[in-house]
Amino acid sequence: MEALNRSLYLAINAPDHPAALVVAAAAIFGEYAIWIVPAMVGLGWLRGDTSTRKILLEATASALSGLFANQLIALAWQHPRPFMIGLGNTLIPHVADSSFPSDHLTLLWAVAFSLLMQDRSRRVGLALALLGIPMAWARIYLGVHFPLDMAGAALVALLSAGGAHWAAPWFVTPACNAANRVHRCLFAPLIRRGWVQK
Repeated sequence: MEALNRSLYLAINAPDHPAALVVAAAAIFGEYAIWIVPAMVGLGWLRGDTSTRKILLEATASALSGLFANQLIALAWQHPRPFMIGLGNTLIPHVADSSFPSDHLTLLWAVAFSLLMQDRSRRVGLALALLGIPMAWARIYLGVHFPLDMAGAALVALLSAGGAHWAAPWFVTPACNAANRVHRCLFAPLIRRGWVQK
């Protein structure tokens, strides 16, 4: 399995002299596209109704549980990143920690899969899920992940989304009520002007 992992990595990873346009596209998807998630959650919270906020809280719980699971996996099994074993080309700096699973893709897909489980947010969830494809390619192309890191992220994200959806009846409503109280205190002036939903 590891031999296949490395072979697939070398087939996707950047060549010795990559095209500048491809590197720029990889940087956008591999480094910056992840910021769509907090921006979407923040904007959705500020402009959404209570039902939307509950969906976003469930998606946030999915993301946090996925990232926590990744930390436990990394503690149990340290898998080196490609540059740590001198494999392929690395185009961006990255801390030398365990590569499996990908935190970027886990975060994105944990939110996407959670949104896909709700009728109201299915289109947004699908868009985020599709964004994960070029993100996965970019993280491999830039030299910081192996292909199996992406498969692991998909599995963790799916389990996290399923777990958050199963547990939602117990935590979403009280969490939303508490968060709404804080929200109304913090954003009272903006709420009065109609810029932010109550």
